Amino acid sequence: MAFLSSQVGFVVSSHVCKAGGEAFFVQIRGLTAAPQCHPSRTSGPSKQRSFRFDTIAGAAEPCRHWSPVDLSNCAPWRNGPASPLAPVRASLQPRAAAGTPAIVMQASSASSSAGEPPGEGRRNVITEIRGTIMTIGINRPEARNAVNQETARLLVEASRSFEENSTLTVAVLHGLGGNFCAGYDLKELAHAPASIKLEQDVAQTPGPMGPSRMKFSKPVIAAVSGYAVAGGLELSLLADLRVVEETAIFGVFCRRFGVPLIDGGTVRLPKLIGLSRALDLILTGRPVGAQEAFQLGLANRIVPSGQALQHAIELAEQISAFPQHCLRADRNSAYYSAFDASSFTEAMQFEFDTGVQVVLEESVPGANKFSLGHGRGGAKL
Repeated sequence: MAFLSSQVGFVVSSHVCKAGGEAFFVQIRGLTAAPQCHPSRTSGPSKQRSFRFDTIAGAAEPCRHWSPVDLSNCAPWRNGPASPLAPVRASLQPRAAAGTPAIVMQASSASSSAGEPPGEGRRNVITEIRGTIMTIGINRPEARNAVNQETARLLVEASRSFEENSTLTVAVLHGLGGNFCAGYDLKELAHAPASIKLEQDVAQTPGPMGPSRMKFSKPVIAAVSGYAVAGGLELSLLADLRVVEETAIFGVFCRRFGVPLIDGGTVRLPKLIGLSRALDLILTGRPVGAQEAFQLGLANRIVPSGQALQHAIELAEQISAFPQHCLRADRNSAYYSAFDASSFTEAMQFEFDTGVQVVLEESVPGANKFSLGHGRGGAKL
């Protein structure tokens, strides 16, 4: 049973709680409406139920008086057997300012426990639009967000939707349930190897992980929590920037199982952190924590646990405030210089040809603002 369908709101936090021998997937969302609780029906033999608790987001101090939230007081469950629900509590940590809701494009019902099939109606990828920012969430927490064929297809759809929508400025890629992505689903590969189609022409087809072969024209930020390993590491490299939680782990964990990096890992990682450091990760398959990832240049920001998505969205909002054509021209030139240019002169020519196109459109109006005293000393315009 799906949680939502095209409602206004933002995800505050998600939790998997256990009480009375049952597992409960709790998703807390901020809305401009009064609090409500929306339970789903029991999902399969795991007896896992889901809740959505909608909180008030219109107050100056949104949601704080709901912390902690006792889900047993939600109206649909108040008159039912409350004993297993009474201990279930979720600590509410608002991640958005009041009055800035998101449009929920896709959502899902509860996930089943590890090793069991997902509940009916669940989507493996959840996208939300928050102003000009799209968040793309991998939603297979029971598999640490490992990507199977269906998830890869949905990630491609979401990525293309972002790229083709001219009103969107930045995408934020993240994982639900505490992990970014544990790579490709090796259980699917083991049980149905014939179903895995690997096309030779990388320019014509998506990668096994989905959008890994795409070249975006707009910035993408990865909000990394938990494990970002194997193909999950490769997905994080797809992003321009990585906002990393202090407990996150990177690594080429697929080294142990003879699974190669065929989603851009051997292409992007050396460009990002240098060949010697990249080979250290690629050849050893060792885990790399957040602090080392920052020292290597793999992580751009380190944030407290549970806050990667919040900080990534804030960073996306900062980037979205700049003149976009100029920003994209400079971004495009940096990528061309790193991956496509055959010489310094060719890279310099591309930079000029790309940049000169925005001078009249954005540079002259920007210069006029500066001449009037706006933005002096680095102040916001």
